[in-house]
Amino acid sequence: MRVVVDLNRCQGYAQCAFLAPDVFEMHGEEALLYNPRADEARRDEVRQAVAACPVQAILMDQSDETVPPREAFDAR
Repeated sequence: MRVVVDLNRCQGYAQCAFLAPDVFEMHGEEALLYNPRADEARRDEVRQAVAACPVQAILMDQSDETVPPREAFDAR
């Protein structure tokens, strides 16, 4: 599963870190660290974190498809 956080939108409310601590972690009061390739076993926790984010800064890839590297798009 792939997780993406818009760090420009994130306001550090830390709901994600509370709901899915194995995927999201706050460093200090504003810096969010996260695992962009979260373990599939954490899908329900991440889904709850996505729903709980007050500014909707978290996206979760629902599919298990491999995303091609950006270079593949730039070559077109």
